[in-house]
Amino acid sequence: MTSNVSRSNSGGPLSRWARFAATHPWHVIGGWMAIIVLMAVLSTAFGGSYTSVFSIPNSETQDAIELLDERFPAASGDTANIVFHANDAPISDPAVQDEISAVVAQAKELPGVISVTGPADNPAQVSPDGQTAFATLQYGVSAMEITPEDVTPLFDLVDASSSDALQVETGGQIVTAGETPELGSSEIIGIAIAMIVMLAMFGSVIAMGLPIITALIGVGIGMLAMPLLAHTFTMNNAITPAFLSMMGLGVGIDYALFIVNRYRDNLLHGQDPISATEVAINTAGRSIAFAGITVAIGLLGLSLIGLPFVTGLGITGSVVVLISVLIAIFLMPALLGLVGTRILAWRIPGLGGGNGDRNSFWFRWGRALQTRPGIISVVSIVLLLIVAMPYFDMNLNLSDAGNNPETMHSRRSYDLMQQGFGPGSNGPLLIVIEQQGGLSPENLEAISASLQSVDGIAMATPPMPNEAGDTAILQVIPTTGPQDAKTEDLIHNLRQNVLPNAIEGTDMTTYVAGSTAANIDLSQQISDRMPLFYAVVIGLSFVVLMAVFRSLIVPFKAALTTLLSVGASFGAVVAVFQWGWLQGLLGVDGTGPIESFLPMIMFGVLFGLSMDYEVFLLSRVHEEHGKGASAQEAMLDGIGYSGKVVAAAGTIMGAVFLSFVLENLRMLQMIGFGLGVAILIDAFIVRLILVPAIMTVLDERAWYFPSWLQRIVPRLNVEGTPVPANSETIEETTGLEQPFTS
Repeated sequence: MTSNVSRSNSGGPLSRWARFAATHPWHVIGGWMAIIVLMAVLSTAFGGSYTSVFSIPNSETQDAIELLDERFPAASGDTANIVFHANDAPISDPAVQDEISAVVAQAKELPGVISVTGPADNPAQVSPDGQTAFATLQYGVSAMEITPEDVTPLFDLVDASSSDALQVETGGQIVTAGETPELGSSEIIGIAIAMIVMLAMFGSVIAMGLPIITALIGVGIGMLAMPLLAHTFTMNNAITPAFLSMMGLGVGIDYALFIVNRYRDNLLHGQDPISATEVAINTAGRSIAFAGITVAIGLLGLSLIGLPFVTGLGITGSVVVLISVLIAIFLMPALLGLVGTRILAWRIPGLGGGNGDRNSFWFRWGRALQTRPGIISVVSIVLLLIVAMPYFDMNLNLSDAGNNPETMHSRRSYDLMQQGFGPGSNGPLLIVIEQQGGLSPENLEAISASLQSVDGIAMATPPMPNEAGDTAILQVIPTTGPQDAKTEDLIHNLRQNVLPNAIEGTDMTTYVAGSTAANIDLSQQISDRMPLFYAVVIGLSFVVLMAVFRSLIVPFKAALTTLLSVGASFGAVVAVFQWGWLQGLLGVDGTGPIESFLPMIMFGVLFGLSMDYEVFLLSRVHEEHGKGASAQEAMLDGIGYSGKVVAAAGTIMGAVFLSFVLENLRMLQMIGFGLGVAILIDAFIVRLILVPAIMTVLDERAWYFPSWLQRIVPRLNVEGTPVPANSETIEETTGLEQPFTS
């Protein structure tokens, strides 16, 4: 295609880079290929390992673990159970006993196992009905040091030992740490929906394909980077790869979409491919860089919680978001230069229309919102508050093996233990006792006796001291399950009343540990740090938006409306995963608590992404208002020209997140559903209905900015250098319909 339209005169490093990349595409693509190869080599040679165990610094549970590491190394390692269920004859049957003894003997030879206590050694390890028994395998390392390969011999043993007469399963901390869930290909569905949306938006196969390619490259580089970061940060093996994939696909496709849309629009308005690339990177690229940094700030704020695995998720998300930004700005211009005007080829008839005139759908939508802005604002807010109402019944805890799919050993073992020994058998508490100079048998016996008489305790084992005699451990089996509120009450009672009373007058110290106690410590630490986290994320977002839009009201409104999105998405998560609403429709199985860390992850991610949509929508409004348009005219232009982009981006990212509901791990289902619903609510209800209505009500007041702030707040330009309009368009030479301008 030839065009007499002059090249853009916009300068700056982004413009110069875009021009270089578009004119030397293979040099740039070769450079990125070299980066990928280098990352693969470094990741293979120096990559660290993931973990499945959560550590909780400055908690009673963590103090107990560190004390055991120092004084009781034999007990500092974690355990696994082998559970036996006799289908016909009882456990006491000689033939069944022989089978169990053979399995126990082989278990003693497994790598990493230092001792095995079978049902023959302890009659309490046989259920009251005589049909179920278990053996305890003591490992010499903690679950944090376990890899899936370490547990494979145990899985092989129980699989080979199961028969029609005897069901053999395995569970416990070691198994949970080493049993990596089988993840499906849910991302494919999210990508397929993204392809459909972009095909409808662009009407071109090539324009649709570019964002998919660059997003997949970003996810690939992120996956290669994670093992390197695992040396320094805690990366959870079940959540980290899936979370990286969610964020990488979602933001990668969205960010590339904005650039491709602007490039396509520039071509259709008469610019040559090089100038179109330069303008796209200097305008949409600036917005993407700002948006990506905003999202990364929200995710990095997770480190304020002080939990290593949450910090790891924040690092994971922020890294893949920044990678997506770099690819959009530094790889996409080379791809655009390579395809040139062919991005308009392979068109699907009837798709990709929308000439951006003021009678198009989004302009009509904007005018409809401006007819009754007050009523629309009130109705939208009331609707969001109604959806948020279940939030006030939220029960925060961690999922356990009982929430795993039945395809996993840990879930089947959990069910057998609950059936044979009661719900508390899956959440034993560990009591750790220490005393300088040595523990007296009388004091230990007194503690054991006091525990036996406590309501909610089914059994307490005799205390077992270490060789030095200054530390002892005993196990308490609650009568209720790990996720039961009564078990939490029991732990508080032990920590605050029972154990302090039992050691009164001595210099002994006691700790209550175990997975259920760890969940309580985790929830407490999160609740203690959340105000700081909220304040930092909201405060930084407010300051940045104030610098971009030169207004006090716009960032304040953005923060409040985002909080409405967050609250509504929290309410939806509680309704589905805790109350059980719509589970059959969504393919979710079973109710339970909401993951303790989910609210802060959703808040960090959503606050950043919602600021993206705020910027993409209001940057056009700000630009038109700065040119002299009235506040209402500028808002109409914003929704008219940018509404289609925000709707497409929200649909794509929401689809990518929601596709993870199809996974078979409840934790991933919850994260995917929560983020997907949050994005759809924020894009379609908040940004495309509530924000235009509120801005119309506020009118010129929305842009109030005191003169003294004008002087001290720096300006952030996310709109790029304006390019003069051209009278000649590609429509004149190709007959293609002009799109809206983003």
